[in-house]
Amino acid sequence: MATGLLALLDDVAAIAKLAAASLDDVAAQTAKAGAKAAGVVIDDAAVTPRYVVGLSPARELPIIWKIALGSLKNKLLYLLPAGIFLGYFASWAITPLLMLGGIYLCYEGAEKLYEAFMPHQAHEHEAAVSGTSDPVALEDQKVAGAIRTDFILSAEIMALTLANVAASNIYTQAAVLAAVGVLITMAVYGVVALIVKADDAGLLMAVASIGLIRAFGRGLVIGVPVFLRFLAAIGTAAMLWVGGSILVHGFAEMGYHGPEHLIEEMATGISAASVMFAEILHWMTTSTIQAALAVLIGGVTIVLVHAAAPVVRRLRPVAH
Repeated sequence: MATGLLALLDDVAAIAKLAAASLDDVAAQTAKAGAKAAGVVIDDAAVTPRYVVGLSPARELPIIWKIALGSLKNKLLYLLPAGIFLGYFASWAITPLLMLGGIYLCYEGAEKLYEAFMPHQAHEHEAAVSGTSDPVALEDQKVAGAIRTDFILSAEIMALTLANVAASNIYTQAAVLAAVGVLITMAVYGVVALIVKADDAGLLMAVASIGLIRAFGRGLVIGVPVFLRFLAAIGTAAMLWVGGSILVHGFAEMGYHGPEHLIEEMATGISAASVMFAEILHWMTTSTIQAALAVLIGGVTIVLVHAAAPVVRRLRPVAH
């Protein structure tokens, strides 16, 4: 009996060691995959604040919370099982689906440029597409738009993560995807919440008795709105860059290497002008060309959406 108990304890110890090793493997692969997706994470953090710019301060955190919950749902309920399923049974479909998402990012980014340069026409376009001027409905549409944009960026993050753990078993893949999804969502929307509420903290500091704190608080009150507008512009640029890069890389994955090779040749030629700043020039040239391609594709998509909006509204069921 003692021998049987010792054997059982040995089995338990072996299982515990295996579980610990698996957890270590998941943690290591999560960290590695998170680092690989860092570029898209930065884009996500830059894109999100633009959805609360210009809104009432009282609505900022509730909106960010809604978007964060939607982001978690995107990653854990939709993208995680879909990514594993597609990876095992329909890997050929991943690239075309990501490219559709890239077209949506191009559309969103081009629409923001349209609003910036032609605000009156953009307002008419937005009214034509949304069909509503109710503030609550418009806020809901903003949240829905943010969650749709997050879905594309999250899909890119999860695709990069899945590629990094493709050789692992399905349980490790699921654990790493879930861990990356939760940690990145917490990081992105935690940072976004801190950014958009920094001016409120500045108001509290501005009435402090200590002069240095008071000056810092006034600096926050003045600087944060400017920084948010700047971040909104960076977010638009990030959407265009990511959308264009998804399409260029997607064409290459499908066997059409022409756009990727042309952009690489142009970036290499321009970066050769400076040895010291070669890598920066290469990245800036590549990103600029990809963003320009995104503006072109997004502009075409805006025209198509504007043309289709009346037809879609006529097909909607009328509420009684």
